[in-house]
Amino acid sequence: MVGKATQPPRIGADLTKALRAWVDPNGMRAHDTRLNLPMIDHRSPSPMYPYSLGIEYSMRLIQTAVILSTFLCFLIDAGTIPAEHRKRHDGEDNGVEERRLESWKKGMRRPGHWRGKKEGMDKYFNEPGGSELGNHYDSRYHHGIQDYADRKDTQLHMLKAYLTFFNDNKLETWLAHGTLLGWWWNGKMLPWDWDIDTQVSGSTLAYMGKYYNNTHYKYVSKDDPPVKRTYLLDVNPASIERERGNGLNIIDARWIDTRNGLYIDITGLSETHPDDQPGVWACKNYHRYHTTDLYPMRETMYEGVIAKVPYAYDRILTQEYEEKALVLTDYEGHRWDPVVKEWLQKSDEEVAEEKEEKKAKKKEKEEKRKRAEEAKKAEEERKKGMIREKKENEKEKAKEQAAANQSQFKEIKQGMNQEPTAPAA
Repeated sequence: MVGKATQPPRIGADLTKALRAWVDPNGMRAHDTRLNLPMIDHRSPSPMYPYSLGIEYSMRLIQTAVILSTFLCFLIDAGTIPAEHRKRHDGEDNGVEERRLESWKKGMRRPGHWRGKKEGMDKYFNEPGGSELGNHYDSRYHHGIQDYADRKDTQLHMLKAYLTFFNDNKLETWLAHGTLLGWWWNGKMLPWDWDIDTQVSGSTLAYMGKYYNNTHYKYVSKDDPPVKRTYLLDVNPASIERERGNGLNIIDARWIDTRNGLYIDITGLSETHPDDQPGVWACKNYHRYHTTDLYPMRETMYEGVIAKVPYAYDRILTQEYEEKALVLTDYEGHRWDPVVKEWLQKSDEEVAEEKEEKKAKKKEKEEKRKRAEEAKKAEEERKKGMIREKKENEKEKAKEQAAANQSQFKEIKQGMNQEPTAPAA
């Protein structure tokens, strides 16, 4: 049975009195049924007195803390705590962003502003733009557009460094999109492709963000003389959100050449709707794969380095690019040579010739289209003329028939008006 002194204190003047009675600064009572302590006479201390006294005071302090917490709750309900503290108490400003992005803070260039699931984060990776080619560089390291040879050299070593880093650190990654298509042809990059695309699982992406974000990898090739370069692994803070959101952060991470800003796009695949669509893996750019399309991964070689490709790579490629991408041997100023198994760049003369041929074919096609349209128009006019002529003939026939009917009607009427003649004797 709780005594009168154990009731929660009233707000106001009774608080101090209640607290003083609770702690009992003038000495503990001889017996406290709430703590179930032995009877103690303070005037004749027993050997247990110091211990029981310490327990009693400790329990009273704990109870006092409980009362103060209750008092604060009353103040919150009464609106006496400032608005920002009430928001934090109610969960409106509870530091979710800081906790969710804690593992990324060290490597973040700009944290952006989390504005909720619908609006998402501000764009994290930025490109200089200005042209289609300008969209393939990271703004922080961009110093101009590279020529054909420099770009191929940059992409080759960048990809080798990427695969080596991931293999050494046992991070699973695989080739995707146009990079996978290049592997299908000859195990190399498509020479006209400015994009290098790879994918990782959502769990690998989270692990990268926690342990490898903002890694500067020192690469040394096996060439003679060796090529030395530095690459940055930058994980997008928005990668923790596995839905597309506002579409500004569909790229989850990048492997960036710090010399010029060219990069490899890394996107994560996750089962975003395991309840409704189990076994369906999706990225933020609406690419979807079944588990059986991806696993078990196939180990292969790409540009002389160990790499992985999805199990059903042929089905993935035909779904994304259609079958023509697997048979077309002339594309983007390159021609497939089946002897050397390489995409060879055409000479300027060949490209100019092909442009003229395309121009002539286009002109011929346009003229043919015009002739077809003129013939079609003439045929439509002929049909319209025939229809008009037919209608006119029908009208003439109708008039003639009406005139004949009228003449016949008159004759009948005249015959009916004549007097009948007597029969001959």
